[in-house]
Amino acid sequence: MRKSGFSFEDILSDRDTSEDLLELPLAPHIFRAVRVLSCIVVFAVLFQVVKIGVFEHQAYGRRASQNIKNLRVVQAERGTVRDRFGKPLTQNEKSFRVFLIPKELPEDSAERERVLREISEFFHSDLDSLRSLVAKKKQFYDDKILLAEDLKDDSLVSISTLSLTGVFLEEGFRRTHSKPFVFSHLIGYTGFLSDGELQNTEESMEDDQIGKTGLEKYYDEYLRGENGVQADVRDSLGRVVDTRVVDLPRKGNYLETYIDGEFQEYFYNRLQEELVRLGRRVGVGIALNPSNGEVLALFGVPGFNTDEIATYLNDRDKTLFTRAVSGLYNPASTIKPLHATAALYEGVIRPEAKIFSAGYLEVPNPFFPANPSIFKDWRAHGWVDVRSALARSSNVYFYEIGGGFQAQAGLGIARLKKWWQEFRLDKKTGIDLPQEETGFLPDPSWKKRVAGRNWLLGDTYNVSIGQGDLLITPIELLSYISSIAARGKFYQPRIMKQIHTAEGRVVEESSPIVIKDLGEEIKDTLYYVEQGMLDGVREPYGTSYALRDIPMTIAGKTGSAQVQNNSKTNAFFVGYGRVPLRMDSTISPQAYESSESTNTSEDESAKPEIAILILVEDAKEGSLNVVPVARDVFLWYYEHRIKTSDN
Repeated sequence: MRKSGFSFEDILSDRDTSEDLLELPLAPHIFRAVRVLSCIVVFAVLFQVVKIGVFEHQAYGRRASQNIKNLRVVQAERGTVRDRFGKPLTQNEKSFRVFLIPKELPEDSAERERVLREISEFFHSDLDSLRSLVAKKKQFYDDKILLAEDLKDDSLVSISTLSLTGVFLEEGFRRTHSKPFVFSHLIGYTGFLSDGELQNTEESMEDDQIGKTGLEKYYDEYLRGENGVQADVRDSLGRVVDTRVVDLPRKGNYLETYIDGEFQEYFYNRLQEELVRLGRRVGVGIALNPSNGEVLALFGVPGFNTDEIATYLNDRDKTLFTRAVSGLYNPASTIKPLHATAALYEGVIRPEAKIFSAGYLEVPNPFFPANPSIFKDWRAHGWVDVRSALARSSNVYFYEIGGGFQAQAGLGIARLKKWWQEFRLDKKTGIDLPQEETGFLPDPSWKKRVAGRNWLLGDTYNVSIGQGDLLITPIELLSYISSIAARGKFYQPRIMKQIHTAEGRVVEESSPIVIKDLGEEIKDTLYYVEQGMLDGVREPYGTSYALRDIPMTIAGKTGSAQVQNNSKTNAFFVGYGRVPLRMDSTISPQAYESSESTNTSEDESAKPEIAILILVEDAKEGSLNVVPVARDVFLWYYEHRIKTSDN
């Protein structure tokens, strides 16, 4: 028998190898199932990534971040306002506000209601209104409700003993003023953002405070500073576990002004004293340097307490209204220097020409000859030229050069309006205060359009003495008077002197701005008009004669505006000093001859340093009431500022 060539061990070894190499094929449907399942998982993951990352990113991101951090604003300290000598007109005191975070209220409805009742009782707030606010603001931790502000120490102790869930204190600053009534219209006040302001203001929160009026509003972006951020780190249950400062607050800039704080305080108190004596309530005072536009004082009487704004919202005096820049008034006889300038420059009348004032002007009535129209002067002045007409404030003289009479030609309404515009009565002065108004200049087309009637000679006569429908603001009036002092140059009134950071870096700086120059040709005319204003002070018949004993030369003009159907008189004074004694070959020496008064300037090259406006609404005796105030104001300024600087 033939034997095999393999041993038993070889056979076993070969068998083992065969079993190791054996493969069983998988069914095709298993591979398809795995591929489908993998695609489903990948698609689901991608869908969630896109959904969360793109469509729900903000909502989930905000919710996630608030589960970790609650960002709170750290209020920035507002920059202070100072006068020209560096004295602070505003300060900041540390203050506390109390907020409720609805998200932190108890989940249990009964307990939440108990807390809301306690809050309502303690803070004297309406419970239903509180419930409504909580319902609107209960989703996120940065939704909060202001409960109280400007808290003092005793209130803080009381709140801390309550241990009310969801109520927290926020440290900040409260704006205070050194003389709140004296500077209230100038500086203004601050308040919380309204809904409209919140929508129109970038990077602001509803509990931010902004300037609402005055310098606080005009320079708000400089004064406000930049709020800081504090983060409360929370656990998954919303409990605060840590507090971190994310960004430090940055204090607002300092606002240095041209305001003379001590002078304004005296001016305000003196006018208020006169109002009390007269039994009247409302007045305006402005002072500026006519040679550069620096505003020295600006106020309204009565002033207001910035901590009690709500009490003034509906008061009869409209206390919050800034009359100095927003009020519109008949200028009365204070418009006469402008009309004298126009008539002389246009050649309507010569400087030496005289007009007779019998105390009235009688104009024939072609429809009713027996009933002529009578236009009254405030008294009979006799024969007057332009200088004495200005000094005496003769109405008849200005009726005739304004509207004409018999042989005397008049400017007429067209030229009157042209000269109002030349003196910028239809334009804002550009003073750095909000809500400045412009004057209203009537003309025939306006009357026809509004009233459906023709412009009459009587309308021209009325506006010729600053009555009728001619209206201007106090700051416009003082600006035009100052242009006479500056020989035709209009300087933009400026309150801001400099804005700088807490470290002293200058951000903004002011300098004189000439916004209009009437030119060289008009200077001679302005010199002559000024003589009439000087005579108003130095001549016994002048309406400002009470100023004669001030030891500096003053040019002044009074005005008494009849308003509300002649039932009310608004009294004005405008004037300026020191007036240097000027000689010019183109004007007769008689225009500059000295009177018996010693009221002359020693420095012929000096420029006027102060121009003032005083207004008393509903004055009892017209301009007689404001001249004594003007005298004391000029005298104070001379003794405390001009005399001191001369020495």
